[in-house]
Amino acid sequence: MKLAFAGKGGVGKTTISAWLGDYLARNGHDVWMVDADTALSLGQACGLAAGDQPEPLVTRKDLIRERIGTGMMNLNPDVGDLPAELAVDLPLGGKCRAGIRPGRKRLLVMGTVTAAGGGCACEANSLLKALLRHLVVETGGWVLVDLEAGVEHLGRGTVAHVDGLVVVSEPSMRGLQAAACIGNMANEMELVRQVLVLNRFSNEIPIPKLDGLPDLATVFPPLPGLMVRQLQTSSVIGLPEEAQIDGLLKKLMERLAG
Repeated sequence: MKLAFAGKGGVGKTTISAWLGDYLARNGHDVWMVDADTALSLGQACGLAAGDQPEPLVTRKDLIRERIGTGMMNLNPDVGDLPAELAVDLPLGGKCRAGIRPGRKRLLVMGTVTAAGGGCACEANSLLKALLRHLVVETGGWVLVDLEAGVEHLGRGTVAHVDGLVVVSEPSMRGLQAAACIGNMANEMELVRQVLVLNRFSNEIPIPKLDGLPDLATVFPPLPGLMVRQLQTSSVIGLPEEAQIDGLLKKLMERLAG
């Protein structure tokens, strides 16, 4: 299954992407983790040291020229070799259950392209879209794409072929309004398999009904272990609450599969 994660900045979509990738790998699945956010924090959230992060594809001008060209652009470049060439392996956050062979978890850092004021970035955009399309349409296994905060990637249509969309929000009107906007735009793209995840939230307070807001799949409560960890390191995997997180992720996957 190919999933994209979206939401307002700071709501925890990168954290939940990292948790799900690790959960899948510990359950025997091969996973491509794709960082398409300008914050470039998915690798560190997954336990990768800052100095071991791969160079963002968007900065690889050599590859962009080679595959896309300049002037007369190649809009259908061959990118089949790029995932293996550009990816780095990610560590597992915990142990697999007895009898399960861990899957391989790999990170691709796409980067993103600034819009107004950044000059023409058509070549870079074309290569990013071609590689994402290849991963989503032609690659086997699981692909998890951590999107740019807001609706930027949805607006470009770079996730048009994913199987589902996980919209993450915090318990705030601004976060939920952004989630509803993302949901409406996804509906316009006919991406109807979408779910809402509320982060740092309890079930005691009802959430407002907003047009376009996806159905609630699960709720992640505030986690003391995560609060302590975030003052020590950027990694969010291997927390004391791992069993609780795994149970919530299983619920999320069941809702996506339903």
